[in-house]
Amino acid sequence: MQDQSGKAAPGSPAGSSTTTAQNSVHLNGHTVTQNGCNPTSAPAPQPQCESRPTSPTPTPTPIVPREQWGGKYEFLLSCIGYCVGLGNVWRFPYLCYRNGGGVFLIPYFIMLFFTGVPLFLMELSLGQYGAAGPITVWKCCPLLKGIGIGMLCVSTLVCLYYNVIIAWTFYYLGSSFQSPLPWSCEAVTNAGLCGNGTTGNSSTGKVLSPTEIFWNERVLGVVHSEGLHDPGPVRWALALCLLAAWIVIFLCMLKGIRSSGKVVYVTATFPYFVLIVLIIRGATLEGSLQGVAFYLTPDWGRLANAQVWNDAASQIFYSLGIGVGGLLSMASYNKFDNNVIRDTLIITTGNCTTSFFAGFAIFSILGHMAWKKGVPVGEVADTGPGLAFVAYPEALALLPGSVFWSIMFFLMLFMLGIDTLFGNMEGITTAVLDEFPQLRANALHKSLFLAALCFGFYLMGLLLVTNGGIYWFTLIDSFSTSFGLIIITLFMCIGISFFYGVNQFCQDIIDMICHCPPWCSKVLLYFKACWVFCTPFLLLFILTYIFIEMYNTPLHYGSYVYPRWGKALGVCIGATCCLQILIWAIVAISKETGTLKDRFQKSIRPLNSWRVNNLNSTARVQDHMEPERVEAPFTVTLTDMDFTAMTWEAGSQA
Repeated sequence: MQDQSGKAAPGSPAGSSTTTAQNSVHLNGHTVTQNGCNPTSAPAPQPQCESRPTSPTPTPTPIVPREQWGGKYEFLLSCIGYCVGLGNVWRFPYLCYRNGGGVFLIPYFIMLFFTGVPLFLMELSLGQYGAAGPITVWKCCPLLKGIGIGMLCVSTLVCLYYNVIIAWTFYYLGSSFQSPLPWSCEAVTNAGLCGNGTTGNSSTGKVLSPTEIFWNERVLGVVHSEGLHDPGPVRWALALCLLAAWIVIFLCMLKGIRSSGKVVYVTATFPYFVLIVLIIRGATLEGSLQGVAFYLTPDWGRLANAQVWNDAASQIFYSLGIGVGGLLSMASYNKFDNNVIRDTLIITTGNCTTSFFAGFAIFSILGHMAWKKGVPVGEVADTGPGLAFVAYPEALALLPGSVFWSIMFFLMLFMLGIDTLFGNMEGITTAVLDEFPQLRANALHKSLFLAALCFGFYLMGLLLVTNGGIYWFTLIDSFSTSFGLIIITLFMCIGISFFYGVNQFCQDIIDMICHCPPWCSKVLLYFKACWVFCTPFLLLFILTYIFIEMYNTPLHYGSYVYPRWGKALGVCIGATCCLQILIWAIVAISKETGTLKDRFQKSIRPLNSWRVNNLNSTARVQDHMEPERVEAPFTVTLTDMDFTAMTWEAGSQA
């Protein structure tokens, strides 16, 4: 089979025989090699000219089948479970009441629409189109490979301390099966505390409740540590809880998304059931309306405070999990034609709605506790671990059937935490498996790698379950997702918009959505404007505010103020993550040739394998594979038409 020019058509028998012939040109029975030698005309076995080594036939790299989600609901539930975490329950309600109540929703939704949703869509689209993890996906722009390495660093730090929260939850969950609850006034050990109320903190003089004593002495043991420099011995009860938490993570992720994708049907939906039950129960309690009013009463003057806008932006990053690599990794297991815009709108709306309604479950019961104690709601409200492990358990202990409500609450915290940890661990494992695909092909090696990873995290996490572990926990929590994460997402936004090309990126999204509805194309115009203008500007504002606040505000946990070297260590932790961008950019440029400008331009071009990565099946790879460029000498076989033309030309010249 020949084409119109007389060349063998690609894929025809003639074409295939051409590629397997020797490096020669057959002319009137003589064979002429590409470099002009004529080996067949000489009787000697050696060629008359210097021979060129024959290039071996290129063997195609075996394609390791990549897993895919069992269904679109597995992906949606996994992303919702990843985004809807502890921050929705213990951070958003506190920020809402601290920053003007219902007024806080205005900057919150502005930041959501102009930073959260655009960056969320960017990360999902990049992962789904590239079908690769946080590192390998930067074949689209090798200069920015350091963004993937930085994401890996952030995800490692988050996994290190996040599972400690699950260990605390395990401890409280086990203690909740005791009746009465060990932190309630009905417990025998607390009878004296609740009776006279004279127990206090010697350093501050503040009267401590049984819940605070249980948290500080029984759980953390922080009263036996002087600070960051004095971690003390490991608390083995917490160490066993931490080990149990990592074993659960290992078993749930043992078969990759095939196992974790099934687990999320329970872990992502159960917290909603508990939240609904807590909202209904809280609405029936005396004083609940006082707590809800405290949660939502607007203070319009707070809108002029930059702190409010920074808190809104930080909460968006904290709850959506942007820039950590988890979203990108989970999206890489999607089918190529999945409607990523629809998923983005569903997940971000569900996450923010959950944050808002979680405030009703929290503050209705805190309002009841304030009414029962006869104090303002502000005195019992708290944030972070103080809310989840001190204030709220104390409120639950006041309810009839407190054991049941405590078990439900800590089961909810466990489900919320483990879903988020699934996403972070998926970001790490996907990045490594994509860089070393031989691990993915061997189930035993993959299991051993996951086991070694979980055990390594467990050993490093032992520092956080010592007497002074809460000081190290607060340090890592404060700086791991601070300025380093903002810088990573800023460079991701700038790199995709200006280096890879925002128009090309939008076209990639349209290519993925086979039957793109008209509204998708119109929505992409909005996202394009955000990626180029709005989102980078807001990220720069957040970054500037973080640096100013970090310089002026000391880091502290309770009454303990961190020393200068401790804060400097935290800055180094954050800087290590974002400096990966610079380091790997230098590596990418140094690998190229030419002037500095040429090297830069080459390093921002997508690699040849980028367009292939997005194909999820072997058949699609074979259909869309571009012909391989052969740089070795090749064979040209002339047809009868060519000989006729050459004879006619020789006769005309004569």
